[in-house]
Amino acid sequence: MTTSASINLTDTEVQDILEAHAVLWNHTLSYIKSMCLKCAVELCIPDAILTQGMPATISDLLSFLPIPETKSRHLRIMMRLLSSIGIFKSHISPSGEEAYGLAPVSQLLTTTFPNSPCSSPLILLLLDHHSIDPCHQLSSWFRRSDTSTTPFEMTHGKAFWDIMGEQSRFNDLFNKGMACDSLIVGDVLKRVGREAFNGIGTLVDVGGGTGMTAAALAKAFPGLKCTVFDLPHVVNSAKKIDGIQYVGGDMFLGLPSADVALLKWILHDWSDEDCIRILQRCKEAIPPKEKGGKVIVIDMVVGVGINTKVLMETQLLFDLEMMIVATGKERDENEWRELFVAAGFSDYKITSSIGLRSIIEVYP
Repeated sequence: MTTSASINLTDTEVQDILEAHAVLWNHTLSYIKSMCLKCAVELCIPDAILTQGMPATISDLLSFLPIPETKSRHLRIMMRLLSSIGIFKSHISPSGEEAYGLAPVSQLLTTTFPNSPCSSPLILLLLDHHSIDPCHQLSSWFRRSDTSTTPFEMTHGKAFWDIMGEQSRFNDLFNKGMACDSLIVGDVLKRVGREAFNGIGTLVDVGGGTGMTAAALAKAFPGLKCTVFDLPHVVNSAKKIDGIQYVGGDMFLGLPSADVALLKWILHDWSDEDCIRILQRCKEAIPPKEKGGKVIVIDMVVGVGINTKVLMETQLLFDLEMMIVATGKERDENEWRELFVAAGFSDYKITSSIGLRSIIEVYP
């Protein structure tokens, strides 16, 4: 009797099947990469390498980190994996030991590396259990016709913003993550976004959190007066920055008046209907175009300025992240245009200059 197991396969076909198994297992276990990255951030391994001098051996790291000697092999295996995917650089020390240095990626995870704003808080936010657990609900979510309830809400019983408002630890994690991103974006804007911000008198940073973006802009553009507008619990807990005004409120109801309204990484959190409402409130708060009024959106424009597979894949991952934790999405240019027209704006200009994200100037 012939079974499927006895079907004759060529050597090439067998090799293809084995390779497919390896690829399948790699994708299945890829969550371990993310968790090891989180572990490295929590253990401050990038800072340890920088402090010990690069490259650092496993013995060097054990002498600096709160890790017992009994875990030396386990640490070595994790560092090998993180080096193989480009987080660290692998070396052989003069004594013949394995050693590890900082790669461009891990430079972004240090708190003291020159000219590299630390991205660790944002990594910890994206890999927190509040963000990860809802992924287990994806198949259940897809079976439902309702699109207003997110996998996040199915998992935690409440929407993302409600959980953040109730849990101080998660709220702090979110604010630190957004603050570190503001430092990165602010640094880029000083170099490549000057045209969009030159000549502005007053600006309201809508959903501006702790004020790091506003502070960076005020420093880069002397004479610019910035107001940070966010939910009352956010501005009340924020450490105030000299020269920055803080106002609490609801962006769906109304905004402080200013020449320009800034929406940095805000609209991708929300549905089209909610984005139109936010944009309409922005339009009400700014003067006409001929008097300098505009909205500056800093967000992804899917496909614009993207020239590598990694960048495209990252935009797709963020699109799914917004689907999972909020009701938003990453939009292509046509989708942005439809929002702007629906909210009553007349024109826009896109400058793709912030890596995955673009600067969109929207005119009333």
